[in-house]
Order: sequence, then C-alpha cells, then structure tokens
Amino acid sequence: MTDSFPRLSPEPLPAGSRIACRVEYNGSRFNGWQIQPDPDVPTVQAALEAALFAVAAAPVRVHCAGRTDTGVHGHAQVIHFDAPASRSPKAWVMGGNGNLPLDVRLHWAQAVPEEFHARFSALSRRYRYVIVNTPIRPALLPGLVTWQRFPLDAAVMHREAQCMLGERDFSAFRAASCQSTTPMRNVQEVAVERRGDFVVIEIRANAFLHHMVRNIAGSLMAVGSGRQQAGWIAELLEGRDRTKAADTAPPDGLYLAEIEYPDHYQLPPTPYGPALL
Repeated sequence: MTDSFPRLSPEPLPAGSRIACRVEYNGSRFNGWQIQPDPDVPTVQAALEAALFAVAAAPVRVHCAGRTDTGVHGHAQVIHFDAPASRSPKAWVMGGNGNLPLDVRLHWAQAVPEEFHARFSALSRRYRYVIVNTPIRPALLPGLVTWQRFPLDAAVMHREAQCMLGERDFSAFRAASCQSTTPMRNVQEVAVERRGDFVVIEIRANAFLHHMVRNIAGSLMAVGSGRQQAGWIAELLEGRDRTKAADTAPPDGLYLAEIEYPDHYQLPPTPYGPALL
C-alpha cells in the first residue's frame, strides 16, 4: 500500500484515547487556523471541531502542530484530540469528512500515547512557498500560488537563502504582532528551485515566527528579481531590523507541507504535495 493510502482500522478505540490525524485544507476562505470568538468567522479549527462533534456526539477540542494564517494552506497539518466516545479510526476519518466542507479533509487517524502532543512533540516543520513566475497572471490556481511577473533567478535565491541555516536571530523576518518570547529559530534546511514556470521555496526549521516564511519569501523575491543585490539577506539577518526587509509576501502559495515526529510514534509518512507539483 502506498503512503497515500494508510490503513484505516475499523476497530473501535476506547473513549479517552488520544487520536492523531493528518489534515489537509485549502485556506483561501478561512480566517486562519485558530477558532475565533465570533462564531460567524470561518476557521479550520472550528470546521474540524464541528465535524468531529457530529461523529462523537460530544464536544471535541483539537490541537494542531502549527497555526496557519488567513489564506495559508495545510497539506500535512497534524492534530490531536482526546476522544470523548469510542469510535474507530475509520469512523473518525470517514465520518469527519462527511461533515466537513470539501476544502478540509482528514486523511488518517490513529491512536497515540497520552504524552503525544501535535505541537510540542514535533521535531520540525516544513513549509513550501509556491510562486508562478510568468509575465501574465495565470487564470488557473487562484489563491493556490503567488504570482510574480518579474523574472526570478532561482539559483541566486537559493544561494542567498543558505545564510539562514542554523540557530539564528530572525528578528528581520518577524511580524510586529509575533508573540514568541524569542526571535531565535533553528533552520535545518532551505532550498529554492525552479520547476518550469514555478519557483518553489522550501524551509524546514524547529519552529517558525509569525509571518517568518512569508517575510523571507518577500525578501528572496527582491533579490531574485534583481531589485536587491547579492548579500542582502545576510545583511538583513545581521541587522535584525524588520523595517529594512521586503514586504510580507502574500499567503497565496504558502503550504504547511510536513511535520516531523520521533519515529516511535509510527505516524504515517507524508506524501509529496501539493499534487500540482
């Protein structure tokens, strides 16, 4: 069986079991992940909790690996919840999807140890930022990619990005509204690659600051288009001044692509995505 077809057990799990799930969503019409005080504001968390309530016939509170902003997509968001009723993994997935809008899907569910936490047990997160680089805005994929009409040199962007590797102060790429107690983050991998008309930025780190990936993407596009010179990204990191960096890139095209957990949890591997690439 391929990675895209994990087995969904029909055997019921006891009430009180901790359940982990992979969630995929198109964030275009949602006001981000986190549930809002106003029930009329659509969020991914609210949609999931309502769907799981319908399966359990009881309230369900879900916790995620990483909160995404308005318009940002989730290819491999991971959640956990404590089941208020005895249901099978198959029932959680199929019943949940039956009560979810089509732009949110559960892909698998499985029992995990009580100490598992979708956020705090994660070793790293990988984000993917997809840019379509054409002189004319494409008619297809609205909201799913960012459009950049100026030619981008992906090789230059890749070289510039390598200065971000390691444990560094990312104040230059931190939103003013960021609530983290520290600007330090450990970037474990960063790559920029051209794939036809697409330029794809991938960043893996232990965690991310608010708007960090979009702020990095905006500055990398400034260098890739020739509006800034080589070496500028390193200068921004050293200067730690958000006002000196480029504008925040749009949320369109940003995907939470993968969450890494310790092997002993035995979570299904994440298939490559989005499918368009």
